[in-house]
Amino acid sequence: MQRPIALAAAGIVATIVGGALIATTILAPSDRLAACRTGNVAGGFDRLGGPFTLLDGAGREVTDADVITEPSLVYFGYTSCPDVCPVDNARNAAAVDILAEDHGIEAQPVFITVDPARDTPEVMGDYAANMHPEMVGLSGSEEQIAAAAKAYSTYYARADDDPDYYLMNHQTMTYLVLPEEGTVEFFKRDDGPEEVARRTACLVEAVD
Repeated sequence: MQRPIALAAAGIVATIVGGALIATTILAPSDRLAACRTGNVAGGFDRLGGPFTLLDGAGREVTDADVITEPSLVYFGYTSCPDVCPVDNARNAAAVDILAEDHGIEAQPVFITVDPARDTPEVMGDYAANMHPEMVGLSGSEEQIAAAAKAYSTYYARADDDPDYYLMNHQTMTYLVLPEEGTVEFFKRDDGPEEVARRTACLVEAVD
């Protein structure tokens, strides 16, 4: 069930999520980042992202200001995800390596669970450490996760009633968030690591 839903969501060129219209159109020339972007958000990228308070892998409460201290590829998913999340997180991890090796840019993948009942801070910390040394895994209460997802206009919902092995439906966008700038771009599932790294480098250099 999850794979068709996720693939369908990734293949939609225009998606309405939480009232934010995301469409792959070029921004107006007045936007200083327009040359680096392939996407647009109705009302501006300020509508994606914002303050959050979550728990890191050690169970410490952290805010967005604590986490987003360097260019960050923010992705919402869950550790029990059978196919989509591991691939997307691996893509983001590979993009971070390309940024460091080819562009001299230090960046980090950030993985926020949409399944806090199973993804405790410890589970998220272990998952992140196994995926990439720079990955940050974040959990929190149901209310904290809902608030973070709402800030990023990210949809998620439990897909079935299995008490232990249920699946979660969720949005599969990755958001590029820069310190002091906020969210400046989003990436779809079919954007490869080289493309993610290329556009990220362009945007990081454009704001310097």
